[in-house]
Amino acid sequence: MSDVGAGVLGFLGLSALAGILVTAAVTPALAVTGMAANNGISMFENLPGYLNIEELSQKTDIYATQPDGSQALLASFFDENREEVPYDAISQYVKDAAVAGEDPRFYEHGGIDIQGTIRGAVSTYVLNKDVQGGSSITQQYVKNVLINNGVREAKTEEEKEAAYEAATETSPERKLKEMRYAIALEKKFSKDQILQGYLNIAAFGGRVYGIESASQYYFNKHAIDLSLPEAASLIAIVNHPEKFRLDYPESETNGAATVVDGQPVPYADNKERRDYILGEMLKLKKITQEDHDAAVATPVTPEITEPSTGCQTAQGSAYFCDYVAWIIKNQYDDPNTPDVNEGTRMLQQDGLQIYTTLDLEMQNKAETAIAENVPFSDARFDVGSVAVTVQPGTGKILAMAQNKKYSNDPDVIATSPDYTSVNYSTDYEYGGSSGLQPGSTYKVFTLAEWLNEGHSLKETFNGSRRTFTSFTDSCTGNWSGSYNPRNDDGRIANNAINATAWSVNTSFMAMAQQLDLCKIKQTAQAFGVHRADGTDLQMNPSDVLGTQEIAPVTMAAAFAGIANNGMTCTPIAIDKIVKADGTEVAPPVSTCSQSVTPEVAHSMAYAMQQTFASGGTATASDPGTGIPHIGKTGTTDGAKDTWMIGASTKAATAVWVGNVVGDANLRELDFDSGAAATARHRIWPMIMELADNKYGGDAFPEPEQSAFKEVLVDVPQVAGLSLDAAKQAIEAAGFVFEDGGQQDSSLPAGQVSGTDPAGQAGKGSTIRVFTSNGQGATVPDLTGMNALQAKAALDAAGLRMKGGGGNPTGTVTSQSPAPNSPVKRGDEVTVTFSDGGTGGNGGGTPGQG
Repeated sequence: MSDVGAGVLGFLGLSALAGILVTAAVTPALAVTGMAANNGISMFENLPGYLNIEELSQKTDIYATQPDGSQALLASFFDENREEVPYDAISQYVKDAAVAGEDPRFYEHGGIDIQGTIRGAVSTYVLNKDVQGGSSITQQYVKNVLINNGVREAKTEEEKEAAYEAATETSPERKLKEMRYAIALEKKFSKDQILQGYLNIAAFGGRVYGIESASQYYFNKHAIDLSLPEAASLIAIVNHPEKFRLDYPESETNGAATVVDGQPVPYADNKERRDYILGEMLKLKKITQEDHDAAVATPVTPEITEPSTGCQTAQGSAYFCDYVAWIIKNQYDDPNTPDVNEGTRMLQQDGLQIYTTLDLEMQNKAETAIAENVPFSDARFDVGSVAVTVQPGTGKILAMAQNKKYSNDPDVIATSPDYTSVNYSTDYEYGGSSGLQPGSTYKVFTLAEWLNEGHSLKETFNGSRRTFTSFTDSCTGNWSGSYNPRNDDGRIANNAINATAWSVNTSFMAMAQQLDLCKIKQTAQAFGVHRADGTDLQMNPSDVLGTQEIAPVTMAAAFAGIANNGMTCTPIAIDKIVKADGTEVAPPVSTCSQSVTPEVAHSMAYAMQQTFASGGTATASDPGTGIPHIGKTGTTDGAKDTWMIGASTKAATAVWVGNVVGDANLRELDFDSGAAATARHRIWPMIMELADNKYGGDAFPEPEQSAFKEVLVDVPQVAGLSLDAAKQAIEAAGFVFEDGGQQDSSLPAGQVSGTDPAGQAGKGSTIRVFTSNGQGATVPDLTGMNALQAKAALDAAGLRMKGGGGNPTGTVTSQSPAPNSPVKRGDEVTVTFSDGGTGGNGGGTPGQG
């Protein structure tokens, strides 16, 4: 059978069935007899009559709060750039143009324009021309709904393509089903409702859908504000979106410089269709001749306004925007649908209004502080910097800035090191890096565990530099080896206050050696600390000094927990999510937990406030507002990474400046703003000055008095030991050994003769140990002895008896020096006898009498 023959049969079948379908749908009570009619009715009854109109794919908007409390749009996401609007938000010109150009009998028929349908069928199925119009507005609406439904239900790109093909295939069967749905819709909805739905769903070229988005994209105005020629130009696009769209200025036939018959006619294809629509509007008396003529004379002049597509439009807030997008994609994904990410679908299709925690005033200050102190890129090394502010008690992220320009386009990123898609502030799973070593800022978790275990802020320990060979670890087994960390300067701290203020590495290692590494790790985890790459947090001795890779937002939230009486709240970025229909979606909530007791937190805060005191490592970061702050600095080996993290009771800010990759030493580099290693101290106070002035801050609660108790322990009895043995005993007891040199002692030369202090001292105190020179003697107790006995005792001790005469039979009643006094060999001892006489001058034999 020829193609023409098949087309004729298709046309006849479509026309006959259409007639029966319309008759049955409009007058179902009519008695229709005959086999042909019965077969037609059967076909009609088997066609679906209910069309489920699913939600249209709409763009999602992400907002941040401006200083006046209003919301500012950061960015939008969409598969289809669409914003649904009510009927009254659409210009009457648009409505009239749609009816005049697409379906002049729209308000007269019951869903199907029989004349148009037959005309389109003849062209398509008989003459084999391109698919022709003829579908009513209701039928076009049905087709677009079927496309939307199929695409939204698809899980893969292949399924989306198949759904589109099924909804647009050229066949009598699809056309009949479309007609059946159209009739059903006309019975359920008013004409105005159908027209509104049609204008909201229609395609306007590319990813632009719906009259509101088309108005904003092509003419930079709302649909209600369109002029007559603008409205007609947009409706012209609906007829053939690819041919009549207005964003191909280089097009030969429909571009800004198109020439027709030697005359410039911008966007000539669109204008021709536009002018046809204007003529139809005139025929229908929707406009006057004057209006018509003026509109026809108006050139087509689009004002293309690119929609906010993705986070790059958020400029400095782009990395925060990206973090929000990842939250939606990760936390709203359905594990039961592995082939599709439900969070991504929500973001791209559900028309969400996402209101975030970002404070744009704080954000702008953070961006400015970084921009003034750290370059986007540096030819000498791969420079990076971030600043993150988290609110204690809520976990709200108030600012998240970075020294890079955001782009997720590989071609753009390849052009300049100024660009990256990686958010250095967050975990890898949320668009971040694999993490950054926090250096000495991590020491606060050893401080926390030190206090957890009942140690005090003033309890002393041996903070001197030495090789550490063993640590307790109840998680993975005790550690043994050799670890000898350096200190940043020559100061040695022997208590937790000074160790924190001065950030002394060996002091924290001494504290950790008295603790359990496993419990230090668990304390860090209680503050929400975890590795940015998602692997398990480790706790080797070096990790006391901050060698695990952590995201800055995690560290900021942990410090916020310290400032919040030990109650840590997980960071959150979203306040509210509203769907297109006005209903709310529950946003991710912050989970708050007591990381340490309030008492421990208060003691931590006391020590961390000392970093801002004279001699503390954070003095250069003091914003000078009078608001109390806690803080901790950090510098990794080789000054590869530098940190300043601190908080008031109202805001906690983490600032990092360092190498994205590589090992450049920041202490050997300068920026235009000053030394690279101190850029953190220029950034942090700028941000916190605003935070202090905007949010205020309270005094941190004073620790309990027990936090300052000094713990005394027994000094080992080492007299009589060798110096090496005494050193081992002293250090094993937690003291610092110091050789005090020789002293007079009756003990053999070389043996330890005593210590200073003796008895008790604070653990970690320096104990001076003395050795005997063998020249010492101890005065014997002569009480009750006669002269002969006393002299013999003194001779045995290497001493001389002073005096002479007296009663030789008398007994000693007193002596000087006193018994057991240490003296040198050969010294004299003055002896007094009972008859009042005194011993002689030390050599003679008592008189005979």
